[in-house]
Amino acid sequence: MSKVCDICGKGKHVGGSITRRGLAKKKGGIGMHVVKNTKRTFSPNIQRIRIRVSGGAARKRVCTACIRANKIAKA
Repeated sequence: MSKVCDICGKGKHVGGSITRRGLAKKKGGIGMHVVKNTKRTFSPNIQRIRIRVSGGAARKRVCTACIRANKIAKA
């Protein structure tokens, strides 16, 4: 199942997950230090819903941002 919105084309994005160690300066330590930086993916919130398409109904994968923005009409 693809994680792509059928309306706006929103898909997965790649980012980083930073791991830090140490005690923060405002808590009395010498500061947080970066230990590891690993790649991760950010997935959109895709829902499979029935929408009205050219007079009929069809099941499409739509992101929640498009649902909230009323870019589709539910069937």
